[in-house]
Amino acid sequence: MRGPRIAGKGAEARFHAEMTALYGRFAEIGFRPVLLRRFVLLNGGVAAARELVFKPGTTGLERLLDAGKPELSMEALMLRPEYRPLFSEAELKEATQRLANATRSRSRGRLQAQPSERK
Repeated sequence: MRGPRIAGKGAEARFHAEMTALYGRFAEIGFRPVLLRRFVLLNGGVAAARELVFKPGTTGLERLLDAGKPELSMEALMLRPEYRPLFSEAELKEATQRLANATRSRSRGRLQAQPSERK
């Protein structure tokens, strides 16, 4: 459900254009998320972001963090002041949490606890 704020079609068009432009920016750092690009082109930038922000296992944010470019993420784009009215509070909260959690987990490194084999 969308929040009480109303966003114009101009903002949706600008968000879509920025979402499609992300592919070129990603390519500059050696990352080509073809499925993201296709999803955005088929569904529109806003609809794609609304769905993808809740999908686990999307590695784009992790790749951008590895490259030191979290500002290029879909989540960061969603949180820009001019685009916030396009999304519900739940969507914005999830984008915020994903950025915070990804940054926090990256600051701790990639070490994951694995059960050891005992004999």
